[in-house]
Amino acid sequence: MSVNPEDKTVIALGFFDGVHRGHAQLIEMAKKRAEELHATPAVLSFDVSPEAVITGHSVPLIGSVRTRADIIKRLFSVDDVIIYHFDKNTMAMQWQNFIDSLIEKYSAAHLVIGHDFHCGYKGEGNPQRISEYCAKIGIGCDVIPKFTLDGITVSSTFIRELIVNGEIERANYFLGHPYIFAGTVRDGRKVGRKLGTPTINLDGDDESLVLPARGVYASKVFLESGDKLAVTNVGVRPTFGENGKVSIETYILDYDGDLYDKYVRVGFYKYLRAEKKFESPEELSAQIAKDIDATKMRFSVQ
Repeated sequence: MSVNPEDKTVIALGFFDGVHRGHAQLIEMAKKRAEELHATPAVLSFDVSPEAVITGHSVPLIGSVRTRADIIKRLFSVDDVIIYHFDKNTMAMQWQNFIDSLIEKYSAAHLVIGHDFHCGYKGEGNPQRISEYCAKIGIGCDVIPKFTLDGITVSSTFIRELIVNGEIERANYFLGHPYIFAGTVRDGRKVGRKLGTPTINLDGDDESLVLPARGVYASKVFLESGDKLAVTNVGVRPTFGENGKVSIETYILDYDGDLYDKYVRVGFYKYLRAEKKFESPEELSAQIAKDIDATKMRFSVQ
């Protein structure tokens, strides 16, 4: 994203994995301050997990950079999403220099950070220091307190655990929107087509993405032509003797278009049942019909 240096911006800072209800507090505050200052609201995220760079270990993610930016733009109507490159140089940067770079590159007039936001070398730029520094250099700063629902602090870590455990409806409650798995449609074994229920096979757009628990889900596929009801299977196709890599296959109801090699977003809404090995393709087909009915019932479609 390129910000016009002549335009003042109010920037919400964070990683925003999943873009959950806690993150929403920062984004909405940035929009409010931008309106007050006649500035442009913006959200700054990082291209990789800072934790992964700092620890040297892969960090599981709810969504990719592309998914993160898409949610922010679609659900919050914030078009200016800054993807800041995070590497060892960023990690070693003095925190004051990081704040200064936001003013120099993006004309930041006000910052919005979370209660646990840190930046710079050894994370020395904490909320108190950042607030004091912003006041010193003449820009505003809001620190958003932790956000709780039902006595639970909303966090990406907590929501990741819900997704991995198949608790999709609860995960969506804390996200504030459906959990999204996005990626490119690749060629599959066409088993679904033989059963009369052709599926799209998705390759996630980030190798660090967490996968929902194995099973079948009521879902929606978000296409340019509109949202389509779908049944999504997360698993290894045990009926056909496969026990390798977990795949995500989605059957789109009442749709016969070609999505091969297209980028597709799938929203998960309800866990329907566990993955199961059936005695025959016919038995599997009968169960898929039940899954379709259950999906229609979830969305109250006859």
